[in-house]
Amino acid sequence: MTSFAALLLFTISCNDAPEEPATDETTGDTAVAATTPATEPAAAAPQTIMIARHKVKDYAKWKASYDAHDSFRLAHGMHSFVIGRGVEDPNMLLVAVKADDVEKAKAFSKDPDLKKAMEAGGVIGNPKILVANVPSLRTNSSSDLRSISFITVKDWENWKSHFESNKQSRLENGLEDRGYGHDVDDNHKVVVVYSVLDSAKGRAYQKGPLMKQRLDSSGVVGTPDRFWYRVVQTY
Repeated sequence: MTSFAALLLFTISCNDAPEEPATDETTGDTAVAATTPATEPAAAAPQTIMIARHKVKDYAKWKASYDAHDSFRLAHGMHSFVIGRGVEDPNMLLVAVKADDVEKAKAFSKDPDLKKAMEAGGVIGNPKILVANVPSLRTNSSSDLRSISFITVKDWENWKSHFESNKQSRLENGLEDRGYGHDVDDNHKVVVVYSVLDSAKGRAYQKGPLMKQRLDSSGVVGTPDRFWYRVVQTY
C-alpha cells in the first residue's frame, strides 16, 4: 500500500492534476494565489509523514468520518497534520499525518482497519499512500495553494544536490519550496511540496524546457506525478 500517490500528507490518489490551464481554477486568478491561507503549524525536522491521495464521494461526509476516527489514528501514533482539496477536483484529497514511529506508520498504512475507515468515509477507488522521511519542512507561506510532485530518481544524493542548487530559480517562477523527502524504504521514490505564489508562472515553469532540463540533469526517471491542491485544514 506504500506507493506514490497520495499528503500531507494529508493526502493523495490516482489523479494527476491536468497541467494545461494556467488559471487558478479555484479563484479564477491567473497570476497570484490567495494571500489569506490557513496557518500551518510548525513542524520539527526530520519528520515521518504519511501522505495519502484519494477521491471521495462527498467531502463533508468524508470530513465528519475522518474527524470521528481521530482516536483510531492516535492509537497508532499518527497525528493529523494537513488536509488539501484538489484544484481541478475538490473531491480529490491529499491527507498528511505525522507519525511517532516509522514502523508504526508503515504498519498503519497497511492496516485493514484503515481501509475500512476510508470506505466508511466514502473513499472511491484505491488510495495512493506514501510513508516518507522528510528532513525538513518550511511552515510559513503567504499562500494556501500547493503543488506536490512524486518522482522517481536514479540517485537520492545527486538529485538532492541539484534540487537545492536551483531553489532561487523555482522561487522566481512562483514556486516556494516547502519540503521534500523520500519513501522510508526506497530513497529513489521522492516527494516534493511547493507553496504556489504565482499559479500562472508555476504551471508554465513545471511544463517548460528549463524544468525538463533540470529533471534530466538531476536523474529523474519518467514523468513527475503532480497534484495541485489548496490547504483547507491544518492541525
